Amino acid sequence: MTVAIGLEVCLDSPPDVLRSARTFGLLCNQASVDLQFRHAPELLAQRYRDKLKALFGPQHGLWSTQQDNMIETPHAVHPRLGIPVHSLYAETRKPTQQMLAGLDALVVDLQDVGTRVYTYIWTLTYCLSACAQAGIPVVVLDRPNPLGGTVAEGPLLDLDYRSFVGRAAIPMRHGLTIGELARYCNDAIGYGCDLHVIQVQGWRRAMLWPETGRPWVPPSPNLPTFASALVYPGQVLLEGTNLSEGRGTTTPFEVCGAPFVDPWQLLAFLTPRQLAGVVLRPIAFEPTFQKFAGEQCRGVQLHVTDPAAFQPYRTTLALLRAVHELWPRDFAWRQPPYEYETQKAPIDILAGSPASREWIDRDGSWSELEKLAAAPADWWQRVRRFLSY
Repeated sequence: MTVAIGLEVCLDSPPDVLRSARTFGLLCNQASVDLQFRHAPELLAQRYRDKLKALFGPQHGLWSTQQDNMIETPHAVHPRLGIPVHSLYAETRKPTQQMLAGLDALVVDLQDVGTRVYTYIWTLTYCLSACAQAGIPVVVLDRPNPLGGTVAEGPLLDLDYRSFVGRAAIPMRHGLTIGELARYCNDAIGYGCDLHVIQVQGWRRAMLWPETGRPWVPPSPNLPTFASALVYPGQVLLEGTNLSEGRGTTTPFEVCGAPFVDPWQLLAFLTPRQLAGVVLRPIAFEPTFQKFAGEQCRGVQLHVTDPAAFQPYRTTLALLRAVHELWPRDFAWRQPPYEYETQKAPIDILAGSPASREWIDRDGSWSELEKLAAAPADWWQRVRRFLSY
């Protein structure tokens, strides 16, 4: 059975909040499609007889044309619908009251990837805040978490390290759908928005993306496959270092390295660390943009052989610690700015606190790795009342 997403449910059975609305806006991007790859803006405009009056785009833009981080997207007009497209990755990340003027509701249809630092969920929280202030209900069209809904990994975000890659105390791999996250954040951050979630039908929490029966449409330019999304909760930490995370290659986040890395020495060092569910293959690659553009990097590609056993966050922490220990004069932490944060170290806002960086810098005991990578024992108890599946 193929899972039915919130968009399809909303088209088949319109909720009262949209039936009664005279106008509404839609936050989406190019991956906001149904099973036949039809785009949400055109589907909703047709189904709701021209009630759709404005579009909003997250990081990378409505059409995901901006590949790299911190490349803002201009405002535009939709070429077919003739309605404004407001960029929420430009001079503001939060919808202004002028953008929301005249709207009776805001619909959100975005594919999250189950990782705290993926900015779409934080764009959603800015929408919850702005709509609460304007008295406008928000309707989230839920979609499955590609990584499933039973496993969490990584510590809670320390709220002193809030940024655009983390605005609520959740683990790196959180195990929630975007609708469940909306409900949790609306309560935990205290927005008090009039929130409606159109649930997915047929999804079970143990399902990984391939089990949903749905094709993978890249939710952002550098997550082109499910394989890249599977390693992303760990490999995204590379953005806080001088190691290439594979941007500018055809396998971003699946590959990592730098000109100074010796893959075989790295593999020999990591072999005793028991990295479950993954095989690290020595490779060389040459990024076409971003870090080391035009230079040959050496490193590894992560091949996940057992998704159930694989721990992406633990795996990348081990990788970073190994590179730091083997090449201490070459390895470096990236300096700010990063995602609109100009003071704190990028690795700290990515990891959610300085703890991981400090462990790596002091060559701490490897026995600490398990604690650093673990989600809090009470995570599922914290979110139980917000779970829809």
